[in-house]
Amino acid sequence: MTGITFGDELLAITVLWGFVFIYAVMASMDFGAGFWSMVYINREKTNATNIANRYLSPTWEVTNVFIVAIVVAIYSFFPGAAYILGTILLIPGSLILLLLSIRSAFLVFSHTAEKYRRLLVYISGISGIIIPGLLMAVLPISHGDYILFEGERQTLLLGKLFTSPHVYAFIGFAITSSLFLSSLLLADYSKASAEDTAYDVYRRDAMILGPISLVMAFLIMLTMKGEAPWIFEKMMKDVPLLIGSLTGFVVAGLALVIKDKKGIKGMPRIAVIAITFQYILASYVYGKAHLPYIVYPHVTIQTGFTDPNSFRAVFIVYIVGFAILFPGFIYFWSLFMQDKRYLRQKS
Repeated sequence: MTGITFGDELLAITVLWGFVFIYAVMASMDFGAGFWSMVYINREKTNATNIANRYLSPTWEVTNVFIVAIVVAIYSFFPGAAYILGTILLIPGSLILLLLSIRSAFLVFSHTAEKYRRLLVYISGISGIIIPGLLMAVLPISHGDYILFEGERQTLLLGKLFTSPHVYAFIGFAITSSLFLSSLLLADYSKASAEDTAYDVYRRDAMILGPISLVMAFLIMLTMKGEAPWIFEKMMKDVPLLIGSLTGFVVAGLALVIKDKKGIKGMPRIAVIAITFQYILASYVYGKAHLPYIVYPHVTIQTGFTDPNSFRAVFIVYIVGFAILFPGFIYFWSLFMQDKRYLRQKS
């Protein structure tokens, strides 16, 4: 980007992108865990479904906090862009909300309506794995090629959108990444729970899905070169960071095959950290290349920005709010991953 200085607009979009990244990682693990719960529901001896449900039970509501934060941040920081985003994302956004509602309701009912448990788990698992694909489709929409601007009117070209290889590369990456991240975290969770069979299952799944998600990432770059060259060219200026991101993936792969101090093959905790580092670098490169546009080429962070005084007031509220909430999140995760009684409870 040219002519961008580190002002209020850039600070606001950084906060918003931070919310998007946190939600993307947490929701991917959450949605993927629901899918694995469905896949292994008939394989009781592995205990893989119980592990997935044990992870899902305390986390799915916490994850939804960040999608609320994203929506509030868009309307608070960029009200000029909120109207356009609301217009062009009306159909995909409505589908996402519908699927989120279905998944949440069926996930709750699956724990109470024992007679219909399997059906409810299947529906929540399938709907949950579709949601990341639809969410990820928002990114290529923001590239502008699928929007018709006619004066003050914007129309999403659905036919062009759902026949684009670029869009399907994003959707494929979202789904495979959700399954990869969730299997990686569930492998770590299984190991901490001393569930050896479930650990072997999820470790195997992570080793299969990791390379597939990497291939989908390369397909995104390949299709982006033809359909969104403006962002591709900017990303190529940060090749060292992209190489660093790829290095994180290699480290994660090695962490899954080497033995730990106890002689057990794989150190999933290191793999989770390495992959998170990989996604941070990749999302930074993409987000930086996307600037200054929110929706290319008509909506920028400057044209959509709120009044500076309003921004500073809202920003202070965000700082105070997260200063209160963040220690709670840290405490929650420490209990969740370290409480031996919870980790090793039996079904």
